[in-house]
Amino acid sequence: MLIEALILLCLLGAAIVFVAPDRHSHKLAFGLSVPPLVVSLYMYLGFDGSGNALLGGDIAYETFAAWLQFGPYAVNYHVGLDGISLPLVILSTVLTTLAILSAWTPIESRQSQFYGLILFLEGSLIGVFAALDFILWFVFWEAVLIPMYLLIGVWGGPRRKYAAIKFFVYTNIASLVMFIGYFGLVFGLGDAISSTSMPAVAEALRAGQLGYLGTSTIGIGPETLAMVAFVAMFVGFAVKVPIVPFHTWLPDAHVEAPTPVSVLLAGVLLKMGTYALLRFNFTMLPEQAATLAAPIAAIAVLSIIYGALLALAQQDLKRVVAYSSVSSMGYVILGLVAYTVYGVGGATFQMIAHGLISGLLFMTVGVFYNATHTRMIGDMSGLAGKMPVTAAVFVTGAFAYMGLPLMAGFMGELFVFIGAFGSTVLPAAPLFTAAAMFGIVIVAGYLLWAMQRSLFGPFRLETDYDLGRAPVHDIAPLLTLVVLIIALGVAPDIFFEMIRDATLEVIAFDFGGDL
Repeated sequence: MLIEALILLCLLGAAIVFVAPDRHSHKLAFGLSVPPLVVSLYMYLGFDGSGNALLGGDIAYETFAAWLQFGPYAVNYHVGLDGISLPLVILSTVLTTLAILSAWTPIESRQSQFYGLILFLEGSLIGVFAALDFILWFVFWEAVLIPMYLLIGVWGGPRRKYAAIKFFVYTNIASLVMFIGYFGLVFGLGDAISSTSMPAVAEALRAGQLGYLGTSTIGIGPETLAMVAFVAMFVGFAVKVPIVPFHTWLPDAHVEAPTPVSVLLAGVLLKMGTYALLRFNFTMLPEQAATLAAPIAAIAVLSIIYGALLALAQQDLKRVVAYSSVSSMGYVILGLVAYTVYGVGGATFQMIAHGLISGLLFMTVGVFYNATHTRMIGDMSGLAGKMPVTAAVFVTGAFAYMGLPLMAGFMGELFVFIGAFGSTVLPAAPLFTAAAMFGIVIVAGYLLWAMQRSLFGPFRLETDYDLGRAPVHDIAPLLTLVVLIIALGVAPDIFFEMIRDATLEVIAFDFGGDL
């Protein structure tokens, strides 16, 4: 019952904070975010799962109970964790606690509602990573949209309403497309399944049961149905990632969102998309993924290069970090489509690494903005002399993004490159890998350019604010993330061992000799 306790702690915390007086809401929210963090770490220490939750693995902290019946399909309350989902649950609890701590001063109005929504968002995110029945999973998936829409639309910047509506429309339409694709598979399986269970659907699809007494319901052949469903789900999840060309909602959302919301958006919400791609597309439909491997890899490389070039062209420091997320998620897609242990495992590890690094950079930009009241690179220089600790943290995060050895970003990208280079599923794998590696050069270019302009040189600030050293409550979450990034870079098996164990079943599929 630990998963239920974890979600319940978040939702009860949200309810308590929501009705608390504003003057106490921040400290109360921070305090109530600690128990879920402690529970998630306890779950890590006691984790005894093995294999993949969707492919017959030994699921940790599993709970199963009958819930609803829709015609021939049972909808059950089914949750559990494996080596892929547990690290993402821990990432959610860690970043939520640190994001709340980083919001000590910026939130000036309706603080109770703000922090209550943050905790509600945390509970929904944990549900997404833990749910094993599609309807239950979809409830949590859609529940995430509500607090994020409000957090951007109410507490965001001058164009907050536009950014919030754009975010909601993009992601909601994408959810509809994905939903249609998945239920096309459910109906196509016909009598082969009797529930919307994700493990049941995954095992039936990989056993080749699509079309078993079910093609007459859909009216098209099983191969065509599988390909249409794969594309529909891929497009739906690609918007959430996001990858090119579905990325245009992300910079607007990041720029208008308050710093804690940007931290959770980049650090965890984007991982919902890549996690879903792994669970649905690349686990349930490996043959279709292999057939489309070349165009998917091309999209991944395009996202890496184009996202980095867009970041290079930005003058707003927050937009630089936002576009860098588009580039980083391209590495995850490339690793997934490689279908190797290091490819899929590295992609999952890169989700964790990017979550920590992007969270660190967004928090640092927030500290700079609180002190200078500007994010424009051309409006400031020489900040390192006035805010040395914050500047040092930003440099550390930037080098982690560039893939400096002994940091989490290096290990994630290294795993992906090793896995992609040796892929037998991906045509011209060395060429795709080499093109993706070139993206690191552009990443180094835009981050070094941004640091040189804003942190170093003679001090200059266009706004009339006196700068001083950042307070402890700003520095503490930054240093915590730095420690975690270095720890995962020095000892990646903190997570990679369990991730690798859960990905072995994903790649254990006979693609045939022609691939």
